[in-house]
Amino acid sequence: MNSASSRSRTLKTVGALGMAAAAAVLMTGCGQSSDSATSAATSEAAKVVPQKQTTSPSASAALTEDQQERKKVLDATKVTFDDAATTATGEVAGGKLVDLDLEGVDDDDRESPSPTATGSPTGTASPTGTASPTGTASPNGTSSPSASPGAEGPVWVAEVAEKDGTVHTVRINAVDGKVIEARVDADQDADDKKETADRLAQATQTPQQAAKVATEKKKGTVTSVSLDDNEGNGVIWQVDVVGSDWKKTTFDVDAKNDTIIREETDND
Repeated sequence: MNSASSRSRTLKTVGALGMAAAAAVLMTGCGQSSDSATSAATSEAAKVVPQKQTTSPSASAALTEDQQERKKVLDATKVTFDDAATTATGEVAGGKLVDLDLEGVDDDDRESPSPTATGSPTGTASPTGTASPTGTASPNGTSSPSASPGAEGPVWVAEVAEKDGTVHTVRINAVDGKVIEARVDADQDADDKKETADRLAQATQTPQQAAKVATEKKKGTVTSVSLDDNEGNGVIWQVDVVGSDWKKTTFDVDAKNDTIIREETDND
């Protein structure tokens, strides 16, 4: 009796231990399966979701050297083309604007005489060059040289012609709008004056009207306007517009009817 009871208890104990072991194996298997499923899901998600970039290129790094220079000059410029044109013509009695250029923006491009060349927006070089004095001057041509050009910031350089074609150069501070210098160009001869007077006589549209046509075609800032010959087919206003991407587009606008004849974008 006692021996049978003892064997019964032993069998129950062994059975319980066996069930416990089986349960442990099942739980371990489920845990491994769950961990494997989680790991696989994470791996698949990693393939779909792109890794976050730790660094991003700066906006200025994407700009060319010319674009960076345009941005630098235009960020510092406070006086618009229209205001500079009004100030310049006010320095010459009865004068008309024939050229207005913001110094420091594509100056090298302006040396080419061809209006259709890829880099020449106006076909004329800066009338004052790099050695022009920047002292305060009166309209009669007298001036007192002071700091080097551009020392006071960006400068508008204008050419304003009298009725007979005599050209005056007027330099205007592009930050405060004050006249830095106004003088008669000394290297003009009778032929130069006649050519200028003839072009002005043919131009029935103003530079302001040409600038408006150009900026309606491309939103941006006018940095240069110049009256030029259209290869013997009348006269044109050449207008440079710098857009928000800091690229420059040059428009050739018919000076009689405001029609855009040509346009070219400089991607540099």
